[in-house]
Amino acid sequence: MTAYKDLSKEELLEIKSELEAQFEEVKAKGLKLDMSRGKPSAEQLNLSMGMMDVLNSGADLICEDGVDCRNYGGLDGIREAKQLLADMMEVPRDNVIIFGNSSLNVMYDTVARAMTHGILGSTPWCKLDKVKFLCPVPGYDRHFAITEFFGIEMINIPMTPTGPDMDLVEKYVNEDPAVKGIWCVPKYSNPQGITYSDETVFRFANLKPAAEDFRIFWDNAYCVHHLYEDKQDYLTEILMECKKAGNPDMVYKFASTSKICFPGSGVAALAASEANLNEIRSMMQVQTIGHDKVNQLRHVRFFKDIHGIVEHMKKHADIMRPKFEAVINGLEKELGGLEIGSWIKPLGGYFISFDALDGCAKAIVAKAKEAGLVMTGAGATYPYGNDPHDSNIRIAPSYPTPEELAVATDIFVMSVKLVSIDKILESK
Repeated sequence: MTAYKDLSKEELLEIKSELEAQFEEVKAKGLKLDMSRGKPSAEQLNLSMGMMDVLNSGADLICEDGVDCRNYGGLDGIREAKQLLADMMEVPRDNVIIFGNSSLNVMYDTVARAMTHGILGSTPWCKLDKVKFLCPVPGYDRHFAITEFFGIEMINIPMTPTGPDMDLVEKYVNEDPAVKGIWCVPKYSNPQGITYSDETVFRFANLKPAAEDFRIFWDNAYCVHHLYEDKQDYLTEILMECKKAGNPDMVYKFASTSKICFPGSGVAALAASEANLNEIRSMMQVQTIGHDKVNQLRHVRFFKDIHGIVEHMKKHADIMRPKFEAVINGLEKELGGLEIGSWIKPLGGYFISFDALDGCAKAIVAKAKEAGLVMTGAGATYPYGNDPHDSNIRIAPSYPTPEELAVATDIFVMSVKLVSIDKILESK
């Protein structure tokens, strides 16, 4: 295909006229399609329905160490749930605290504790003139919402194919004591599907922060979310690397079973050093007597061990893989060679990141909505909702059916073509 920028004004106008006719036909169908959030489909949720049967009124609800899961106690989680999540997070069991149903909630609380009480004896962030966080972009909108909520200044760090731009990260962290944290989705990142390289993880572990209370917020949300059995990204384990580098307290590692079983009823966990965990427990005991142990036990009885999770995730992959491939194939077939967009084919995770021509993302999302396709708001993948290039769009293929996805992809590529032609015509 010839790149649109190499076509004459007349040729572009002819293509535009044909596309507009096709677009009007689709609009007339009154479709309602949603690719806005990374929600598991009903088919994926059905994979975990057996979890509802592992506990009943006749079940023994006493866990391994003799605690009755129906009663109070167990501040930081039952032993077997810690083991299950520790194996998933590739850390020792003693480095794990089990929380409630949401890792986002744990991340919010972790920032809130730092704001009100500080970290390991440091000044509470709320008493400082300025607190800054580094934000790899494009990134996860809900991370950015937390730091924005607390009035923390966010600094964009561009993503590269191997992770965040580490030259910039090192400069900010090692030179500015106001930089207190960085958000990371290190495996199959949201939205690009990038996994941090060994060198990137090594450089993270060997940071020399100007702030003693600097923390890496390592959200390993997609640690077992592969799409292929024979092609999987590998991520070096950060907790051990930080320990080896003499920075054992520098990282908080988060994970949950939200996109493994039921997103609203999963189990979340935090892994960190002994010093960090002791401090967190001391504050937690004011907040709660313990999280839902019955739910923790339900998870352990259903999955049994890490091998159960691995096998379960293969079933997820069988559902997700054709959806990702349908979108990627549609993009390659319809947009390949036109030079009006680029995308990454991920090996796991929940999203496909699309980069349009500068200044086109908002218009493309608005155009798609005209035809009944709701997408993540343009700019959502940047702090303050402000994409300086107005180019990044996050595609979430998980929720629609394969049939809906084929139609949604058609609408999306038509929208990209129409908006891009208008953009190119401006300069002709």
